[in-house]
Amino acid sequence: MTDPNGPTQPAVPGQPTDAAESPESAVTSDAAADDVTPADADGAAEASETQASETQTPEAQTPAAETDFEGPRRRARREREERRAAQARAMAIEEARRAAKRRATGTDDTKKLGRGAVRGLKALMWSALISVIVVGLGLLLYFTPIMSARNIVVVGLGVLTQEEVTNAVAVAPGTPLLQVDTDTVAERVAAIRRVASVRVQREYPSTLRVTVVERVPVVVKDYPDGPHLFDRDGVDFAVAPPPPGVPYLDTTNPGPNDPPTKAALEVMTSLRPEVAAQVARVDAPSVAGITLQLTDGRQVIWGTTDRTEEKALKLAALLTQPGKTYDVSSPDLPTVK
Repeated sequence: MTDPNGPTQPAVPGQPTDAAESPESAVTSDAAADDVTPADADGAAEASETQASETQTPEAQTPAAETDFEGPRRRARREREERRAAQARAMAIEEARRAAKRRATGTDDTKKLGRGAVRGLKALMWSALISVIVVGLGLLLYFTPIMSARNIVVVGLGVLTQEEVTNAVAVAPGTPLLQVDTDTVAERVAAIRRVASVRVQREYPSTLRVTVVERVPVVVKDYPDGPHLFDRDGVDFAVAPPPPGVPYLDTTNPGPNDPPTKAALEVMTSLRPEVAAQVARVDAPSVAGITLQLTDGRQVIWGTTDRTEEKALKLAALLTQPGKTYDVSSPDLPTVK
């Protein structure tokens, strides 16, 4: 259909349009707008919204839908990924900055040692330093008289004198303590017959301590050159008058390896002190024929060394009874005559 008003004239730039030139048309349009009812306005709005939603593409609708349905877990995961990405970018920037600095200063681009390697090197250096110090200190003490033997202390002496033991020690004053062989010194002191055992110790800074245990006489035997003292091991350690209360031994060949001597000493060391003090002589012609002669003339028939402890207990009880001969050779049937 043709427009009853005729063909539309194109607008010329710079010239006013018909709407601007016709006040009546503007008034008419305003009046038409005033005649629109509220229902018509609502319908027009709904129509415009429907048209707008139809014109939107799926690509435009997807981000909004994802935003509307993004839960707290997905949001937290997304934020973590964003933080990690930002941290990675920061680290990359920092590494690039360091690389540029190294290139600018001309330093080597080799990898630095890790902390563990540095700690290991430090520990190795300290160990080497301590070893050097210890070795140096040891050499200093070994070859110089800083810690030398200026005093020799001897303890445990009874019959022996300080001079006898010191002469056996034979350590020159001023000798570094580290150069003193304590085992060799102990062997020299142990060569003294009266010494049962000896211990030699260094006491820094300048003392050598010698602890002596002397032999104790258990029996004595007469020889042409005088009485010989024997200890509990059968060692003939001295020629001297016997101390009071030491009994005489009557055997053929006394010594540490003689069976009758060993049997007699075993009997004497098993007696109670109050009984041993009453023994004047021990006769040991054989291992099975041991007899004891008491100071008051009584006699004890001991027999063998079997059940020696039991015999010693029975004898202590029997000696409280009057008699001349006490037989404990059979401890199950001791007799008094």
